[in-house]
Amino acid sequence: MERRLTAILAADVVDYSRLMGEDETGTLKRLTSLRQKLLEPLIGKHRGRVVKLMGDGFLVEFPSVVDAVECAVAWQQVVAENEAHQPEDSRFLFRIGINIGDVIVEGEDIHGDGVNVASRLESLADPAGICISGPAFDQLRNKLGLGYEFLGEQQVKNIQHAVRVYRVLTDPAEPGQIIGEDAPSNSIRKWAVAIAAVVLVVLAGALTWYGPWKRDVALVSIEGLAYPLPDRPSIAVLPFSNLSDDPNQEYFADGITNDVITSLSKFRTLFVIASNSSFHYKGKSVKVQDVGRELGVRYVLEGSVQRTGDKLRINAQLVEAATGHHVWAENYDRGAQDLFAVQKEITRNIVGIIGSSVLLKAEIDRLTRAPTESLEAYDFYLRGELHSGRETKEDNLLARQFYEKSFQIDPDYALAVAAISQSYLAEIWGSWFVSREQSLQQAERFALRSIELDDAQPWGYRSLGYVHQFQGEIEQAIAMWEKAYALNPNDFFTMRGLGYGLAYTGDPQKGLPIMEEAMRVNPHHGEGQLRTLGQVYFLARRYQEAVDTLQKITRRHRTSFWLYLAASYAQLDRIDDAQAAITEALKLKPELSLDHEIKRRGKNGLSAENAMHLREALVKAGLPE
Repeated sequence: MERRLTAILAADVVDYSRLMGEDETGTLKRLTSLRQKLLEPLIGKHRGRVVKLMGDGFLVEFPSVVDAVECAVAWQQVVAENEAHQPEDSRFLFRIGINIGDVIVEGEDIHGDGVNVASRLESLADPAGICISGPAFDQLRNKLGLGYEFLGEQQVKNIQHAVRVYRVLTDPAEPGQIIGEDAPSNSIRKWAVAIAAVVLVVLAGALTWYGPWKRDVALVSIEGLAYPLPDRPSIAVLPFSNLSDDPNQEYFADGITNDVITSLSKFRTLFVIASNSSFHYKGKSVKVQDVGRELGVRYVLEGSVQRTGDKLRINAQLVEAATGHHVWAENYDRGAQDLFAVQKEITRNIVGIIGSSVLLKAEIDRLTRAPTESLEAYDFYLRGELHSGRETKEDNLLARQFYEKSFQIDPDYALAVAAISQSYLAEIWGSWFVSREQSLQQAERFALRSIELDDAQPWGYRSLGYVHQFQGEIEQAIAMWEKAYALNPNDFFTMRGLGYGLAYTGDPQKGLPIMEEAMRVNPHHGEGQLRTLGQVYFLARRYQEAVDTLQKITRRHRTSFWLYLAASYAQLDRIDDAQAAITEALKLKPELSLDHEIKRRGKNGLSAENAMHLREALVKAGLPE
């Protein structure tokens, strides 16, 4: 199926059934004339294409949401002018809904949730009104001289998730107004982005200066730990709370949290829980003692973000999970105009505190080096991260647009370039690609560009590792992941790729500890990670642990799950269980054969020794040749 991202306009006449009942011939003639003489030329002028007409309804697509909204505003104006001479109860009034989304193309027609959402928005609009979706508003903000009213998140028919809805305000007295939400100004956005660096610097300095893990008095232990405490200081960063009740500031708070996690994870002397597991607690009321027990960490960082007018307050506190004792806390209450002076002052003070430690000074310098000098570029990157985290095809495409905008603003922004690469890899993980080969080529291109821009950061190497993996070039993938791992020893995705790659190509004893460490930094891992770990346990000849791990998976919809489970059972001489697993694999893929599976895995980098090991086990389990 062909897919594309497009702006969709849905329009409908208010009370059309009543008008047809009163004067069927006259109503139809008037509507046809209005469409042919005014509306279709107007649509063409704004680069739109009429997809189809449905009685009194229109479905139109545009190359951009700006074109769609400009057309909708003009549409309502020309209709009002054209109908002014009609009796009030006989006038045509249109409701219009606009969305930007992914659509399925079938000939001249388009389908999918992107279309359905536009249709639902049209039904929410007032007579002669225009409603747009949240993604459309995000693309549109400040680009037209219009105002908007936030109508909240609406649950609409046949759409799984609530939809953010905005009403377009066309009154000349309302340009630029956003009613119903506190729209953060550019200066506040810049303050929110940069204050993350301030928090990072102070936190790093506090961890170094206070050094609570170096006390002579033993810390109170955390009872019932889900995991043993690591042999180095361990910390989880909880999602910073957004106290402003403004949903559009949520991504600022999330961005600050992710920055703290990412930057701290580069310290080899620290053990840092991955953001995947930290964000498991987002929106939940939890005690730090419970977090410490569930994640097996000694310290928890929590904080909040609050905006009042042109000021921003950031609160952060480092808590000892076992006791609830606040090791360090700081409030930042500043005007945006003092941002850079404050940042420089705090950075200088922290570097002064750690003084003679050359290693830590180098780490602090690396920690505080901004990935871009453009706060506008960083702001677009954060918006991309918001959509990327939603893990849908539509959001992935929107995320890429934000990353590309960020890259356009700052062509030297290596992190944004790597994020573009990741968006193409996501197409392959989600099977959203039009051409797998083209997606891989683009992922490789942007990964290489990221490395070229900044080879001291792990982002490009990590992406390039996955590109090589998808191309069956496991040795090259391992080389890239090893570089990324050296630059960020706490990154879950790098560790998972490296651990699995080493095990797959013939060194499971070296790969398994890294894979186990990856699971440790991400305790709230998904079932895909369990499947990978189970395979690594099998390759390492730890068959019972392979079975125990694979049995935790509930979504057993992949043949690889059943094959490795069968192979593990066979090596434990549980032949009946092994044969039952083979039967389930054949139900999913009746043409499954031993020779094909072993050859396929060999092409993907499975070592000859591992291939022989897997073959012997599957023969024992009863997989047909």
